[in-house]
Amino acid sequence: GAQVVIADLNVAAGLGLVEELGDAVSFIETDVTDPVQGQAAVDMAASKGEFRGLVNCAGILVGRRVVSKRGPHDLESFARVITVNLIGSFNMIRLAAEKMSFNGRLGNGERGVLISTASVAAYEGQIGQAAYSASKGGIVGMMLPIARELADLGIRVNAIAPGIFDTAMLGQLPDEIRQTLADSVPFPSRLGTAEDFAKLAQHIFENEMLNGETIRLDGAVRLTAR
Repeated sequence: GAQVVIADLNVAAGLGLVEELGDAVSFIETDVTDPVQGQAAVDMAASKGEFRGLVNCAGILVGRRVVSKRGPHDLESFARVITVNLIGSFNMIRLAAEKMSFNGRLGNGERGVLISTASVAAYEGQIGQAAYSASKGGIVGMMLPIARELADLGIRVNAIAPGIFDTAMLGQLPDEIRQTLADSVPFPSRLGTAEDFAKLAQHIFENEMLNGETIRLDGAVRLTAR
């Protein structure tokens, strides 16, 4: 079995998962946009054995129109979304890739696998999602060039683009709105779950031919303008 290090800002939730899942899981408080904290998380993972897998999940969403009654979209919130979602993901990719480059090669030549989280909003961003869509589109855009660069090192690079998932963000919405969102998914007509995401992540880790790709995980949903 693998050793897992959870790197997150939410200390209470992280420690709760450690208690729930047992000795194979560790937690370190981490801001993925901070190079020092990111390096500490990678170092902790490497201290558990050869560091062979990264799953980037950190992300924020800010809904703002480009022009609204309050005026133009503020640059501060736009930059914050890009910093966390895109630059934070790249920060962890670069640090993890450097650490993995020292691993011994497996039988197929592989040293590690890097998975990032994009979104269907990268393709069908809704009104008010300019910052979010730009950040997720950036993740999609950098998968192939990074995969090409790291190929000689035996490191694969992929992303998952979830559709409408039952996350903490959606958990704050009224039940009727959550049901409407679930009904908008063609099949299966439900919200995606962490288990759905984990199954695909595991498959990416195991399938050596998956490289440089972004895989939609969305039940065939296509976002509307609103």
